[in-house]
Amino acid sequence: MGSNISTLLKNPVVDMTSPKADLVQHAIKSNKVVIFSKTYCPYCTMAKEQFEKLSVSPTVIELDERNDADEIQNILGEITGSRTVPRCFIDGKFIGGGTDVKKMYEKGSLQKYFS
Repeated sequence: MGSNISTLLKNPVVDMTSPKADLVQHAIKSNKVVIFSKTYCPYCTMAKEQFEKLSVSPTVIELDERNDADEIQNILGEITGSRTVPRCFIDGKFIGGGTDVKKMYEKGSLQKYFS
């Protein structure tokens, strides 16, 4: 029975109709660029820097400054398949994490969203 509990802890049941899920989905839908981030995370900084190079001001939600970070990360896990940060969205679409965004910038594909 102990393994069932550890499975539940690793894969929490996420209520995608909760007010927090609505908050996350509203942020993603109503902003051109959204980054779910943590202030101390180097990959989050990497993602933000790519947008700065394009003079784009993303909506940044710093999870380490919120009391509901775990719940939001669980919701992001449901939406994107992972709860790690950063979770970056453009035009309502998940585009990846810090390394993904940097690669997109280097290839020129990130710029296409803003031309």
